[in-house]
Amino acid sequence: MPPVKGGQLAKVAALLCQDELFRLYLDRRKRHKFGLAPGQLPDGTHSEQDARDWLCQACRIDSRAELDHNPYAAATFKGIRARFGHWRDTQRSNT
Repeated sequence: MPPVKGGQLAKVAALLCQDELFRLYLDRRKRHKFGLAPGQLPDGTHSEQDARDWLCQACRIDSRAELDHNPYAAATFKGIRARFGHWRDTQRSNT
């Protein structure tokens, strides 16, 4: 079976993983979730690859290309984007 080709959602996901602010969101989300101090998990810890791995795990996929073919993964990804967008907007209003 040929590999699944990614479409628009896969492209958006790739760009999101490259976004420094998204990776900062993942740093702060993980600190909050596990009760870690900034010294234990500093800002800037998540790399682009870490973001990709986290996103694939959260969406239960092996490749971002699956986002365009798996309704569960697509819905999960859209929820992640919405939560990140809300967090990003909150950060902007606090500066």
